Amino acid sequence: MIDTDKFRKILQRRLQELDVRLHGIEEELDSHQSKDWEELAVEREEDEVLEGLGTSGQDEIVKIRAALRRIEKGEFGDCVKCGDEISEERLAVVPHTPFCRKCA
Repeated sequence: MIDTDKFRKILQRRLQELDVRLHGIEEELDSHQSKDWEELAVEREEDEVLEGLGTSGQDEIVKIRAALRRIEKGEFGDCVKCGDEISEERLAVVPHTPFCRKCA
């Protein structure tokens, strides 16, 4: 039996970490106001990297919230595709995964 309280805490902690990270990225993106063309070019490149990190963070937040909903419904740890139990080892690595190893 999977300890859903343990995974709920892990998922909620990760949500908090992502929230802090995304706010930091947003602040960094807003701070780039250079008038020097060379500095502006470097800032634009950095912005692309930051935006990529922000997008991946937002995607992870969606997956975490879905996992938290599965916990609330009593469906956490069951593969959404085949219904088999997701191994605790897999959940330890990717706690928000909706798929067993076979269906992933």
